[in-house]
Amino acid sequence: MTGQPPAIPLKAKDYKSEIKPVWCPGCGHFAVLSALTKALAYLALPREQTALISGIGCSSRLPAYTEVYGFHGVHGRALAVASGLKAARPDLTVLVAGGDGDGFSIGGNHFLHACRRNMDMTYIVMDNEVYGMTKGQASPTTSPDWAQSKLTPHGTGIPSFNPAAIALASGASFVARGFSGDPKSMTQLLVEAIQHKGFSFLQVLSPCTTFRPEQKNWKKEVHEFSGETTDDCVAAAQHIQIDDGMGAGIIYRRELPVWQPVVDPTHTVAELTRGFAL
Repeated sequence: MTGQPPAIPLKAKDYKSEIKPVWCPGCGHFAVLSALTKALAYLALPREQTALISGIGCSSRLPAYTEVYGFHGVHGRALAVASGLKAARPDLTVLVAGGDGDGFSIGGNHFLHACRRNMDMTYIVMDNEVYGMTKGQASPTTSPDWAQSKLTPHGTGIPSFNPAAIALASGASFVARGFSGDPKSMTQLLVEAIQHKGFSFLQVLSPCTTFRPEQKNWKKEVHEFSGETTDDCVAAAQHIQIDDGMGAGIIYRRELPVWQPVVDPTHTVAELTRGFAL
């Protein structure tokens, strides 16, 4: 008998690094890490063929805690880095992790265009409606009347950013919302998001028990998304507007053309530079 012995299937723990998370006790991000590693094991994704890109924030520590290729980037630029990686290496499974501040504030422009570009990658946003790493300032998804931050003692007075609605309007071909307090459903959502061919956006309601202790009540408030999964963007938009923002499930899924730039390996940086010479 010849050939290589069959590969031993990896378990969820094999996708975790030896670095211990430094998140606060009770943080929802622990459950996201657990669900992600379970999803990777279920899909049997080779670690050397998987990349996890992040920006800045509590959630963006995720690459350090996983045993896949990782890149901890700069604030708001995770999708830009991930898009460049996917363009150069379309063979890789590219995952992106961030938070509501990193993704929807400084990274908001990249979010819009990543959705419409529809490259084959998965964007996981751990949304706790606060800047946790910088001590509790209001974020784009913070409700306008939240007045616990010293920077906004009377609340922001600004309507909250609706991630699912923006992702849908911008062209994402997979839009879903999950809850870190339901790890089984979270794992399933991650599996389906990664399997989807195109830009998959997954908003994860992930409580910050340090600066938003009231979010412990989310476990009672989260419910199944009111509308059925649809490939009709108009129907999905209506369901999103009716929902209270706490509905979990796959909202929209549609097979759309996946954008992948044509890369000519024969071209060099030197040739590109000469093309701009005056």
